[in-house]
Amino acid sequence: MSNSITVHDKVFVPYISNEDLEAAISKVADQINENHKNEKEPIILLCVLNGSIMFTSELMKRVRVPLEIMTIKVASYSGTRSGGKIQEIMGITGSVQGRKVIICEDIVDTGATMVYLDKRLRESGAAQVEICTMLLKPEVYKQNLKMDYVAMEVPNRFILGFGLDYDQLGRNLKDIYVLKD
Repeated sequence: MSNSITVHDKVFVPYISNEDLEAAISKVADQINENHKNEKEPIILLCVLNGSIMFTSELMKRVRVPLEIMTIKVASYSGTRSGGKIQEIMGITGSVQGRKVIICEDIVDTGATMVYLDKRLRESGAAQVEICTMLLKPEVYKQNLKMDYVAMEVPNRFILGFGLDYDQLGRNLKDIYVLKD
């Protein structure tokens, strides 16, 4: 991993290497493959834009059961803080009626977005909803909703890279960086 980087006005230092991310994603894909090996219909991977593009892309390369990809775009962050209020910017790009859906999220902290999406999918007729996240911040996660697949747990710090951004920049970094103290 490279040394520290500056994005906008903040300095970030290396935190999780791409190799470690890829290994964790492979483990999650193995779990999905095992849990869904007898499915008759393709499952839906619901990519939560924009942050989970890289995670979902890497995950779907490793999932060996039939699948379809759909997207939704919601927002709750501004700068380095979660706003708490969820805004749906772009709706689900297909019908989930009677289907098994796996939400693919980059990071779950408070869990408010996952509660919103779980409710939204169930109201749209999804037969089953599972949650798959690349990163989970267990220190701040306070919901009763089960995380079905978690690639890695991280402390409650602001991180950047592999899809995660700081005011829209840094998503393209292949490694994950953490805000320097």
